[in-house]
Amino acid sequence: MSTPTYETLTVTLADHIATVRLNRPDKANAMNLAMWHEIRQAFQWIDATPEARVAIIEGEGKHFTSGIDLTMMMGLQAQIKSDCDGRTRENLRRMILDLQDTLTSMERCRKPVLAAVHGACVGGGIDLITCTDMRYCSAEAYFTIKEIDIGMTADVGTLQRLPKLISDGMARELAYTGRKVLATEAKEIGLVNRVFDTPQALRDGVREIAATIAAKSPLSIRGTKEMILYARDHSVADGLNYIATWNAAMLMSTDLQAAMMAQMSKQTPEFLD
Repeated sequence: MSTPTYETLTVTLADHIATVRLNRPDKANAMNLAMWHEIRQAFQWIDATPEARVAIIEGEGKHFTSGIDLTMMMGLQAQIKSDCDGRTRENLRRMILDLQDTLTSMERCRKPVLAAVHGACVGGGIDLITCTDMRYCSAEAYFTIKEIDIGMTADVGTLQRLPKLISDGMARELAYTGRKVLATEAKEIGLVNRVFDTPQALRDGVREIAATIAAKSPLSIRGTKEMILYARDHSVADGLNYIATWNAAMLMSTDLQAAMMAQMSKQTPEFLD
């Protein structure tokens, strides 16, 4: 099927795996305003496309991303300016909320999203990968919460999501110091699941993981993502109540029948998208 075309991204869909590649390699995939908007559009498309069962986000060129485009940052003043100081500040707040929403689109997407990070993952790149389901990197990759070094508090999700992924103390250390985290340490602290030797091995390995997910019941995978996200932000009792209600609605599906029949006959099940 045809995939959408974008100015700052390339999107492909094959074997039920959607691959979103940041595509400004001459700018180290710096996230300009067009990229922010197109990330949301791409993941809305993935969410709405039944054939896409799982997604990978990666970067073209030498780096995953150098973070928010500083040219975009410098142009914000003109975009939000009003004769009224209160309205200028309201405009800034609305812009920040919109940037947050562009990355939350990956979390909102019903399909699992896997980040494949090579080279630099800086600033806004950390905001981005903390919205994904799983993170993987190559051996030369590094990560840094760079906002502190340009005199600002990170405001697009890192400070809210990172402490749910790694220890609170380590999240604070990285946010306060802005220091680099190399691939080995990223694995040790739980920021990434696995480190691959090279960027190509990373792409191959993450695609293999994505293929395993794509072969599972799509309805069950979507429900699993929903439940894990819900459990993160709610009590155990709330989560148990929600899964009981969810499965009362979703459990009796053709996926359940197909999976059980395949188990009994020792065959590979085939599922509807």
